[in-house]
Amino acid sequence: MKLPLYKIYILKITKEFKIGFIVLVALGLLYWGFSFLKGEDVFSKERVYIAVYNNVGGLGKANPVFINGLRVGQVRDMYFRSEVSSEVVVVMIITNPLPIPDNSVANIFDADLLGSKAIEISLGNSRVYAESGDTLIASKGISLKEEVSKQLEPLRDKMENLILSIDTMLVGLNHLFDKSNTANISKSVESIARTFENLERTTATLDTLMIGQKKRIEGILQNTESITRNLAENQDRFNHIMANFSALSDSLAQSNFKSTVNSANDAMLEVANIVKRINEGEGSLGLLVNDDSLYIELEKSSRDLNLLLEDIKNNPKKYLKFSVF
Repeated sequence: MKLPLYKIYILKITKEFKIGFIVLVALGLLYWGFSFLKGEDVFSKERVYIAVYNNVGGLGKANPVFINGLRVGQVRDMYFRSEVSSEVVVVMIITNPLPIPDNSVANIFDADLLGSKAIEISLGNSRVYAESGDTLIASKGISLKEEVSKQLEPLRDKMENLILSIDTMLVGLNHLFDKSNTANISKSVESIARTFENLERTTATLDTLMIGQKKRIEGILQNTESITRNLAENQDRFNHIMANFSALSDSLAQSNFKSTVNSANDAMLEVANIVKRINEGEGSLGLLVNDDSLYIELEKSSRDLNLLLEDIKNNPKKYLKFSVF
């Protein structure tokens, strides 16, 4: 039994429709999957914002966009502003419905320690909100590498100084332990050892001496103790002696000691004048002291007198004549 022609046509259309529908669904799923893999949500209402940078520092397509740490979109595209300009235009897709003030700043920063880039939109305080397609203020913060380098710069300087100090110390050690200095060090060590040996012998000698002189030292200490005890026992007598000295000093101070000293000085001056006059040849004594001729005459007279007395003694009759009646 053959089907009617219109039924065959309906069946043919239904089969083609099914094939077309399946193809459309497959294409839709493929587009959705491809968009999903790129991080795009085909069912969300997207807004497009633009930021222009002098240097994007390694930012790439599909890098995330954050607001207050929450991912709200991604980078859709990047290109140079014109053929004669090196500025880079970054196109951002925002899928979050949060309103963005028109003075907000799109700042490129390091998202992790590996240096992956992302954009953080710092919301402004304007009451006017940016529309899709508007341009936000562009900013590029200090990268994590630059920040770490800045923080480590003082440490690097200290490490360089430390390395220089270590190098200087090693040079000094090499110089210290060369052959000549090593010999000197050995001699110094030997000298120190001999010094300690001498010190040990001296200590032993002192110990022996102290043991041998122990009784004498004890006697000296006992005598010292006895003297100290006698001084303590005769303290009153010493005080009395000191009082007598004090009284004598007061008596001398109150007496006419000054006039006595002046008189003695005057007498000494007179004696000095007499001696001076004698030295200058004044008076008989001065002539006797200073004139040799007078001394010679006196000596001659004394010699003649001695001869006369000797002659009288030997020849008394020559000088003494006696007559009896």
